[in-house]
Formats: sequence, C-alpha cells, structure tokens
Amino acid sequence: MPAARGAGLAVRVLGDTRALGRRIPQLFVGLALYGVSMALMLRAGLGLDPWDVLHQGLQRTVGLSVGAWVTICGALVLLLWIPMRQRPGLGTVANVLVIGTSMDLTLRVVDGPGALAARIALTAVAIALNGLASGLYIGARLGPGPRDGLMTGLHRRTGRSLRLIRTGIEVTVLTAGLLLGGTAGVGTVAYALAIGPLVQFLLPWCTVPAPAEDSRKG
Repeated sequence: MPAARGAGLAVRVLGDTRALGRRIPQLFVGLALYGVSMALMLRAGLGLDPWDVLHQGLQRTVGLSVGAWVTICGALVLLLWIPMRQRPGLGTVANVLVIGTSMDLTLRVVDGPGALAARIALTAVAIALNGLASGLYIGARLGPGPRDGLMTGLHRRTGRSLRLIRTGIEVTVLTAGLLLGGTAGVGTVAYALAIGPLVQFLLPWCTVPAPAEDSRKG
C-alpha cells in the first residue's frame, strides 16, 4: 500500500512518469536559461517583458533584487491557483524557485554594453534564448509556470478566450510596473512580437513525446 500511494503521488506531481531521465534535466536547463535570458534583457536596457517591468518596478520601489521579486511574485501567483483548483506540478514549483535565482546569478557576472548596436544585439540574443528556454521547460511536460497556470485557470473559470485573458494580465502587470518605475521600450515591443512565433517554432523540437505519441510512432 505505501508503494502504491507513493506511485500515485508521483503521478499527481509528475503526470506521465516516462522519460524522466530527459524531462527533468530539460526542465531545469530550460528554467535556468529563462533566468539568464531575462537578465540579459535587463542588461541590454532597451525594455523588458511585461512581468519583468513589474519585477523591476518593485525592486526600485521596495528594494530586494529583481530575481527575488521574480520568485516572490511567482509564489503569490501560485497562491491564486488555490481558489481556481489548479494543481501544480514539479515544473510549476521549480519555475518559482529556479528562474529568479538564475537571473540574479547572471546579473552578478554580466554587465550591460554601452554601445547601442551591442545593446540591440544583446536584446535579440535574450529574446531568442527566452524562446528556446520556454520551449525546453514547456516541452518537458512537468507542469505549467505559475503565470501560465493563472491564465489557463481564468480561462476555464470565466470562459473568456486565452488571448483576451493573457492580454488583460500582461497589460495590467505592465501598467503596474511602469507606475512603480519599471522600464519598457523597444525591447518590450520586440519581445511581444517575437516570443509567440519563436516558441511555436521551437516547441515541437523540444517537446518530449507522450506515451500515446510513442505508440503511434511505433
């Protein structure tokens, strides 16, 4: 019975438990690279994605590091899952713990370039790396990030379209971040335009096949 309960818990936390030897390392590599990409975009100084505008605004207004606010906001958003009866996975919890830490570590060793051309190039690299990182951690199939889960939970509860809900959330956090002193700019626009197509292109290459897909291929 204890073994059966342990197996049941593993299924609830991990979902499909096959191919964990690839999926767990891929998850953590993806999350770490996500934090690196966010730090590079911050160092480029041409504008951040909406959530990082909020994180930077909180850092400038309240204190603590930007990475610490990534972690704190992720944990607070995760609490909003409770009334929506969303169930977190390993990837959800790891998202809260890893990305902010990776971002802060990168900020300690990477300085921002002075030349505009270098800052533009760094922004482009950061956005491309963010797309790859998103594909890796989503493709590991170990649970959505807190913010993605908030979006899908609100979609299920309200019946509104995912696009409308995502836009509403990002406009809200961007506005709050700007009011708190966060930085938006051409990088923010470039991120908004590029990240969706990048993830759509890279995700099929990064997704670990589910068992049903494996059986169809066989």
